[in-house]
Amino acid sequence: MTKSFKQIRELTGRKPSGKQVLNTKMDRIPVKITKERNDFVVYIDGDRLDAYKTQREAEKMAKEFVKQYKGK
Repeated sequence: MTKSFKQIRELTGRKPSGKQVLNTKMDRIPVKITKERNDFVVYIDGDRLDAYKTQREAEKMAKEFVKQYKGK
């Protein structure tokens, strides 16, 4: 059975683990923030962006990323 690129990417990508703090859409792009250990991890469109110390900083960086992402 042949696997598509999307299936391979999903298998190798890091899945959100931990408590979900925010699950919303910003400019029609799904954004999810989860609390993992001591960090807040941002997932944009299913891909892991980065980990931040505070929820406020994570939300701010998610908005900034979506803003730049939509600009292209």
